[in-house]
Amino acid sequence: MDSLFSFLSYLRIERNSSVHTKNAYERDIRQFLGFLAHSLDKEEKELTDQDLEATPSITLRMWLHSLLEQGLKKTTIARKASSLKSYFAYLQKREYIDRNPTEALLLPKKEKRLPVVISDEEMTQCLDALNDISDDSFEATQERAILECLYSTGIRLSELVGLNVADYNVQQRQIKVLGKGNKERVLPIGGKAEDALEKMMHKRQELGGSLSNEDPLFVTVKGNRIYPRYVQRLVKEYLDRVSEATKKSPHVIRHSFATRMLDRGADIRIIKEFLGHASLSATQIYTHTSVEHLKSIHAKAHPRGGSSKETSIQDSIS
Repeated sequence: MDSLFSFLSYLRIERNSSVHTKNAYERDIRQFLGFLAHSLDKEEKELTDQDLEATPSITLRMWLHSLLEQGLKKTTIARKASSLKSYFAYLQKREYIDRNPTEALLLPKKEKRLPVVISDEEMTQCLDALNDISDDSFEATQERAILECLYSTGIRLSELVGLNVADYNVQQRQIKVLGKGNKERVLPIGGKAEDALEKMMHKRQELGGSLSNEDPLFVTVKGNRIYPRYVQRLVKEYLDRVSEATKKSPHVIRHSFATRMLDRGADIRIIKEFLGHASLSATQIYTHTSVEHLKSIHAKAHPRGGSSKETSIQDSIS
């Protein structure tokens, strides 16, 4: 459909959306178009803008119900519905249609889940153990640098993979990150991360000579840019040794970084800048995580911090 092609071009050019975001929108919208075409006994390629404008409310509700029956999570269904609402709003704004049938479509309430975090003690144990290893091979020094960099800055996996040599400013002790929407931000790095990066780059120069600014900062044994799965395996391997968390990924380290910053009194607006969030609402979930952390500390450390049920159990034991 011309209108769908126009919408996807709008996302790419005017909204500067990533390829991943554009593809997600297209999958969600095409899934609905297939459902609509089936309900009209048509092929998807036969659909017209008039068919979209005349979409009955019952068809929209049936589509959402079909997603629920497929076992999709409410968060996934809400995202798909949001994609569809954005598409129809665009069609109405650009006058492909006069009526927007999704205006009254209610999004499923998202399940409120706190992000999984690795405790400060576990992260410290993991990183200290790495630095105590006597292996001074390039692979080992790079592994230390990757983990220290992730925890020191809270950057995304894609941002880490995309770093070039020029993005690391040795004198200023900072890195330049290209985030979502091609927005750049400059982040300071901690002393431990700086030491790890310096050792890695020194070892790399010993093996391969001088480095150019355009070279990837982190590379495979063949000298190519590292890839996401490489980092995911690395993070899981080392966190498996110290943590029983349900998830162990670079994004969990990002969550852990933000939570530690908040626990230690950092302003949430500063954390927003570190994480590269477009709005403060995306960062505010960490306030809930931090409150849960404080509750846990209070329950363990305060003589009257535990629940009455816990107190009665302790009394019965003694």
